[in-house]
Amino acid sequence: MFWEVGWFVAVGCAAAATHWLAAVGCVSLLALPPLVANVLGWLVAFIVSFSGHYWLTFRHQQQAFAVALRRFFLVSASGFAVNECAYAWLLKATSIRYDLLLAAILVAVAFLTFVVSRLWAFRHTPAAS
Repeated sequence: MFWEVGWFVAVGCAAAATHWLAAVGCVSLLALPPLVANVLGWLVAFIVSFSGHYWLTFRHQQQAFAVALRRFFLVSASGFAVNECAYAWLLKATSIRYDLLLAAILVAVAFLTFVVSRLWAFRHTPAAS
């Protein structure tokens, strides 16, 4: 469990940094609205996150690639839905800079993603669906 948490944190930090950099880059360089940039950031970060968790964090659980990909996409998309809703609300309700808000939200959603990933997305089941 110690190594699993360590890998989760490392992969999660890499994915969160990718998400944040892609989103902020889209706002800064392409002048996209923060909520649109957040979607693009999540899509790029999904690749980093799934790859790292499948081959590093949860490699011992031996779930079939396609099953883990489908399940993790549901976990990640659900987490992103929470992320995007909270981000939209906080962008309107506060005067905090968009990049600082995004960083805070990415950290807040990480714990929930770990729990659901460990207990469901990457968990090997004999009759995996």
